Amino acid sequence: MKKQLLYVLLSTLCLSVQAKELKMESPDGKYLFSLNDDGGRLSYSLNWNGQKVVNPSLLGIRANEDWHEGLSIEEVSSSERDTVWHPVYGERSTVKDKYRMWSVTLTRAGSRGKLVLDVRAYDEGIAFRYRFPGGQYLKITDEYTEYSMPEGTRAYFTARAQTPYQYLPLENWPGESDRPLLLTVPGGLYVCLAEAGVVDYVRTKFRLSEKNTIASAMYGPVEDIAPYSTPWRVIMCAGKPGEILEHNDILLNLNPPCRIKDTSWIKPGKAMREVTLSTEGAKSTIDFAVKHNIQYILFDSGWYGFENDKASDATRVHIDPRRNPNPDALNLKEVIAYGKERGVGVFLYVNQRALQQQLDEILPLYKSWGVAGIKFGFVQVGSQVWTRWMHEAVRKCAEYNLMVDIHDEYRPTGFSRTYPNLLTQEGIRGNEEFPDATHNATLPFTRFVAGAGDYTICYYRQDFGRLNKEGDAYGVPRSKSIQTTPAHQLALAAVYYSPLQLLYWYDKPSDSRDEPELKFFDDVYTAWDDTKVLQGEVGQFVTVARRKGDEWFVGSLTNNDSRHLPVELSFLSDDRNYIAEIYVDGDKSVPTRTKVRVLKYRVNSKSVLDFHLRASGGAAVRFVLETVKDKSVKNYKNQRL
Repeated sequence: MKKQLLYVLLSTLCLSVQAKELKMESPDGKYLFSLNDDGGRLSYSLNWNGQKVVNPSLLGIRANEDWHEGLSIEEVSSSERDTVWHPVYGERSTVKDKYRMWSVTLTRAGSRGKLVLDVRAYDEGIAFRYRFPGGQYLKITDEYTEYSMPEGTRAYFTARAQTPYQYLPLENWPGESDRPLLLTVPGGLYVCLAEAGVVDYVRTKFRLSEKNTIASAMYGPVEDIAPYSTPWRVIMCAGKPGEILEHNDILLNLNPPCRIKDTSWIKPGKAMREVTLSTEGAKSTIDFAVKHNIQYILFDSGWYGFENDKASDATRVHIDPRRNPNPDALNLKEVIAYGKERGVGVFLYVNQRALQQQLDEILPLYKSWGVAGIKFGFVQVGSQVWTRWMHEAVRKCAEYNLMVDIHDEYRPTGFSRTYPNLLTQEGIRGNEEFPDATHNATLPFTRFVAGAGDYTICYYRQDFGRLNKEGDAYGVPRSKSIQTTPAHQLALAAVYYSPLQLLYWYDKPSDSRDEPELKFFDDVYTAWDDTKVLQGEVGQFVTVARRKGDEWFVGSLTNNDSRHLPVELSFLSDDRNYIAEIYVDGDKSVPTRTKVRVLKYRVNSKSVLDFHLRASGGAAVRFVLETVKDKSVKNYKNQRL
């Protein structure tokens, strides 16, 4: 890794606290966090940009005893930090880590123990956690953390990691909401409640304790021995929803630095699923990958037998007959060797049933085979036991130079900073479940605040792999189809961040007719030097620009409605011309079955692309510097796109 520490300012001051209220501002002065122990109950409130965003709200935790009554502030240790670091990969190549911090030592009447509340104020948000400094055994059974919101606040509620969103007031919720939780506050502000560093704890969702008051909802108890810290609770505020996504590096900053000494083997890239589970089909998929600049293929479930049977053995190839009736169809070692010769790696899917039983056996075995990584399937993610197991499994994979993609309900909380071999994870209602465009236009401001998401981007909508009369081998009915346009699917590769980006999810190589717009998928990267959210409204539309070197990629999405969407190019370097390769949905005059128009214009930072997006549509653009003037390329002059 590059040198991470450029400059650090760290000062500590211990104070004997007499006052009942403490106030701390973020470095830019926008956040004002107030802490109060009046009456023996610890509470906080939060202002952002001069507006109240969280009213006085309860803090506290139950760990053997109730730490929410009879409390008093004993002392405060303060510190500051100002540094930058460079991730192995990310949405940007340089991350600022600048904050002010308190460590507030609390005592409780009648108790010999102490509790520390750590609070950090970043320009990007406020974070706090509970820390037990002693050596006692702990059984944490409840968090009393609340968020009392202003009247009229509404939430983008989703019951689980893979369910649709509902825009609800803070009353009469149908259950607990998953995280991150995006809120709209009267006055035009956005607030996001998130968490970071959930490695040895339980999943914590959000519930309503009363109208307009959100409370923590622990999955179950946590048991450990102090010293021990809970995960960070995070509050982010913004005037525009896209600013929250731009500031989500705060979640990485709240996790420890990378613990892998040599990260040269960790290589983000694009991947395609191999659907036939055969040597011939896999070689065909590898050939397609080489042709279209795809770095990995994935063998999904079925290659080692029925994944839900604990008797299935993930140390050998034994094809589930429902996937391929020929048990000898796949020579995995031959396929891995074929891929290596052509620069294409192989990921293997393994269900958690097999991982839990065979992890220590399969990791050295897969390394000896030359496997690039593992996709964890059907994981359990609620309890402390499974949460700890999951992250320990990722750490063990790193010992054998194996990358990881975790599927199902797991949502990230920044662990990829510490172990960047965890490239991506599902925890998202992706294309497997055929969501509509309104859902897709919601995800950038909700789920993707947490980090990378394996959305399983599709393309060819009428042929989902090995279909039969009942559906495909994965139970997808023939009548199901992607609910968005081809240009919308192209744009997803720029809008959605995933260092392992799955493309052509329901497709096989024979589905392709070499449509010219596939060049966008060929060219797009999966890790970036910079990311900007140019515009967007939750569930309506979004435009994201991402840079790699001198190249920029832009994706624009609309929801189920058609939309006129001008896109300013002020993010481009001044005084330089770029060639814009533009991909938009066309009409019947386009001579391909996908009807995507491919256009090319000369643009600069003063240009404004005039997109008229079809309902459920989108637009994708690649910008490259024009080094030698190409007379065949016309200047862009406000043409309707």
